[in-house]
Amino acid sequence: MAAVSLSVSTVKPLGERVFVKVSASEEKTAGGILLPDTAKEKPQVGEIVAAGPGRRNDDGSRCEMEVKVGDKVLYSKYAGTDIKLGGDEYVLLAEKDILAIVN
Repeated sequence: MAAVSLSVSTVKPLGERVFVKVSASEEKTAGGILLPDTAKEKPQVGEIVAAGPGRRNDDGSRCEMEVKVGDKVLYSKYAGTDIKLGGDEYVLLAEKDILAIVN
């Protein structure tokens, strides 16, 4: 079987899915205590780097996505599929798992 080389530019989400680059997790607490890797929480904020065309309605037309590439979003804690490309972490999410757009 041939090896497939993936990069952000080669990944195109389908339907109502988005590809989100995960923001860096907190390295220390508000009090200044450094956190080990095992104590860090999974970040829930990231930037959309690719988006699908949107879901299909019953009549076959597409429903426009509410988010677009470049939006910074807050998403559900245990949602999506974690993907690591290069040294960066990404999450492939359904649009329904996005909770808010962060300004």
